[in-house]
Amino acid sequence: MSKVEHQNSTVLTDEELRTLDAHWRAANYLAVGQIYLLANPLLTEPLKPAHIKPRLLGHWGTSPGLNLVYTHLNRVIKARGLDALCVWGPGHGGPAVLAGSWLEGSYSETYPDVSRDAEGMDRLFRQFSFPGGVPSHVAPETPGSIHEGGELGYSLAHAYGAAFDNPDLLVACVIGDGEAETGPLAASWHSNKFLDPVHDGAVLPILHLNGYKIANPTVLSRLPESELDELLRGYGHEPIHVTSDDPHEIHRAMADAFDQALDRIARTQRTAREDGTTERTHWPMIVLRTPKGWTGPAEVDGVPVEGTWRAHQVPLSGVRENPEHLRQLETWLRSYRPEELFGADGRPSADVLACVPEGTRRLGATPHANGGLLVRDLPMPSLDRFAVPVDKPGVTLHEPTRVLGDLLEQVMRDTSQRRDFRLVGPDETESNRLGAVLNASAKAWQAQTLQVDEHLDRHGRVMEILSEHLCQGWLEGYLLTGRHGLFSCYEAFVHIVDSMVNQHIKWLKTSRELAWRAPIASLNYLLTSHVWRQDHNGFSHQDPGFIDHVLTKSPEVVRVYLPPDANTLLSVADHVLRSRDYVNVIVAGKQPCFDWLSMDEARAHCARGAGIWDWAGTSNSEREPDVVLGCAGDVPTLEILAAAQLLRNHLPELAVRVVNVVDLARLLPREEHPHGMGEFEYDGLFTTDKPVIFAYHGYPWLIHRLSYRRAGHANLHVRGYKEMGTTTTPFDMVVRNDMDRYRLVMDVIDRVPGLGVRAAAVRQQMADARTRHHAWIREHGTDLPEVTDWTWT
Repeated sequence: MSKVEHQNSTVLTDEELRTLDAHWRAANYLAVGQIYLLANPLLTEPLKPAHIKPRLLGHWGTSPGLNLVYTHLNRVIKARGLDALCVWGPGHGGPAVLAGSWLEGSYSETYPDVSRDAEGMDRLFRQFSFPGGVPSHVAPETPGSIHEGGELGYSLAHAYGAAFDNPDLLVACVIGDGEAETGPLAASWHSNKFLDPVHDGAVLPILHLNGYKIANPTVLSRLPESELDELLRGYGHEPIHVTSDDPHEIHRAMADAFDQALDRIARTQRTAREDGTTERTHWPMIVLRTPKGWTGPAEVDGVPVEGTWRAHQVPLSGVRENPEHLRQLETWLRSYRPEELFGADGRPSADVLACVPEGTRRLGATPHANGGLLVRDLPMPSLDRFAVPVDKPGVTLHEPTRVLGDLLEQVMRDTSQRRDFRLVGPDETESNRLGAVLNASAKAWQAQTLQVDEHLDRHGRVMEILSEHLCQGWLEGYLLTGRHGLFSCYEAFVHIVDSMVNQHIKWLKTSRELAWRAPIASLNYLLTSHVWRQDHNGFSHQDPGFIDHVLTKSPEVVRVYLPPDANTLLSVADHVLRSRDYVNVIVAGKQPCFDWLSMDEARAHCARGAGIWDWAGTSNSEREPDVVLGCAGDVPTLEILAAAQLLRNHLPELAVRVVNVVDLARLLPREEHPHGMGEFEYDGLFTTDKPVIFAYHGYPWLIHRLSYRRAGHANLHVRGYKEMGTTTTPFDMVVRNDMDRYRLVMDVIDRVPGLGVRAAAVRQQMADARTRHHAWIREHGTDLPEVTDWTWT
């Protein structure tokens, strides 16, 4: 059965039909060859077991559908002169996308040793899922890709991210029906409410329903077409349905579907850009139903394969050992009539290449999939314009993220014409004190607006949706296509994108090893509303573990910064927004915080990443410290400095050194991280034999893990968050987790040799202060006046 929603309006000539089919057959042949063949790529002799790979890896089931899409995208790109990018969502569609890029020549241009001839075809086949070769899915190694094929659920978000602020770009996105069952993909359909037809490009979703996942049917493929149609229309799309199991009719149906969709897109953009139409459009999409493993073996060993879950991976698994499987494989390969598709030298025939566009219009050659070729330096204003004055440490207070918001407002203004910077976050821009950016750009919004609404605009570049998955996916797509951005999020809930940041880090690590991939702007997180200032929201909002998650990843890619005040936050933000090919995590508070460093001091301190604050301690160059007080994070810094003040007042003879760490990777050895400290530098800060009391923003064991190889590790005692959370006062949060100033003083007394006896009375005073704190908050509901009114003196 073959069907298209409307009567065909596209009339393909017999010649066009023949050449489109030739390209599709050639791509299918190459996809099968990659999975199976180690030699004899053109079948110039009968197939033998020696021609077969010893381990058969890869996925056939989705490949013929992806090849069909590649073929027909080629046709419309060439016919209409389009700039296009395709995001290939189905998990392991690598054989298809590699086949398409090899046929068009972009693969051989990227990898000259895989030439577009018989020798290159042999290398193309051999390298697939082979030691030293390429992965079975679309990956950074694949020309034209911005999406890791093993990363199910994020293709449509990536596609929209690529389309934002790319007005001349068509982003096609193939969504597998297994992928369509994921939560992030389900939410991604709402991205069309944020797509501006004036300043953004177009996204053409292609929902590929082949019926099965690895071993089960897919939900959307089993819905009646009318119900599926209603669902997709409810999401804001106009579906064009193409259903076929007839290879001879599929090309007419697909050509018509693509032309309908692109005509609608062109009409929508024209009316918005030329006529000023502001009514929200329902964008077209294609629903493509084809059998899983189409054109492959119908049956194997007496059981059906084509059109079933059995076609998902390798339909014929015993080819080297089973003569019947070998015979079926040869029949399958020869059914594509390779002698018509490739010359004796292995080069694709003119018929195969008739639909292929030229130059950078080829899907594998588009610079939009290699965003580092397009990225421009972000215009960063002078930090001195936004710095807070600091005449004396610990006297004035500012909200660090509010100060940063003023800087981001200027960045947003300075990119208003070039439109290559976006701020994304899950409904938290103003909550996180970044509201100043809304003076420069409103929030993107294409849906209905009411009179009570504020800061909504069709052309806005602040992106808010209550889905961390979409924020992450949009920003990744935006960065990978050559732009800049920042993701602001509550610290506890950024964990929602743990797997997504994993994949982006892997992508960057692999890209760094590919000379042809140019560096892109870094993925920057601002995590605020953090663990120590979520006392009002309670235990559910208290989790600093994203840092732990990120710092287990590739050290050449990941960076974590804990600026202790407003000026250090400005300095760190300036650095990360200028950087390339990193994942940067900044953790900074939004509540009033003491100002410790002037702007010049902040610059120098952040450049060091860790350093001694001489003004905070009592040791000097003529005397070694008796104890080192270390800190990383704004609240830990406050508590360490308050403890240092208590020690100065109660134990003035004690030599105290205060070390603040901004760049957490500085604690690692230099051999393990590019930002790590050498042995002598680390020992110079922390000593090798003196107690180190360290107050840390997150889980204390991370500091131990980072520094376990250091000579003085046995002397290191870390205080941090240990899952003692609740709804309480701000200071009670640190008391509950034993990171308060009084506990830190007790730690010093307990660990400095000989101090336990001499300072027993001081220790008792500190314990009494903690007891007094508990009684006070239960009676008054606020922290002790000596805490709330504290300043540095």
